[in-house]
Amino acid sequence: MSKVIVFQGDSITDAGRSKEAGLPPNKDLGFGYPCLTAAALLAGEPEKAWQIYNRGISGNRVVDLYARWKVDALNLRPDILSILIGVNDTWHEIGSKNGVEVPRYAQFLRMLMDWTKQELPECKILLMEPFVLVTGAVDESWLDEINARRQAVREIAREYNTLFMATQSLFDEAVKHAPANYWLGDGVHPTYAGHKLISDEWLKLTSDIR
Repeated sequence: MSKVIVFQGDSITDAGRSKEAGLPPNKDLGFGYPCLTAAALLAGEPEKAWQIYNRGISGNRVVDLYARWKVDALNLRPDILSILIGVNDTWHEIGSKNGVEVPRYAQFLRMLMDWTKQELPECKILLMEPFVLVTGAVDESWLDEINARRQAVREIAREYNTLFMATQSLFDEAVKHAPANYWLGDGVHPTYAGHKLISDEWLKLTSDIR
């Protein structure tokens, strides 16, 4: 019996994926960590007949995710649901005063958890904390708020007993080996190397639930 994975998030997840309506699974997943992860699973676990969807949309905040949650997450009936959201909730405030403050961000993320647990009680969820590095578009003024969002995601993962990816720690460790823009070209969006870090960690964290 096939198993379904849905990747949800913003441009980091989107990574140029196709928006064609009715696109079947395992097709045009973009160039980012969902594609790298799908490639590893489809080659390494063919017996599981994975059906993998990328439903990230560039520019999304948590409120945008909530607005499309039924059609882009619940209706796909995932066995594993991966969520990365939060950097635009800060970035949109800096750029256009249309961000989502941290308490409301946490509120909407909990609403997504409640809705998903109600509709798909057997679904395994991986929450990934938002992350940045100080380079490109990102300066030191971002860090306190991003850290607050990270803490909110960590607490929600604990509260709802989901898997949790400490994504910021991956990149904090990575900059010991190469400059920040080697991993996150503009401080937000991963390079190929950055996407590979995320994909490798994703596969490790989900190994016991696949």
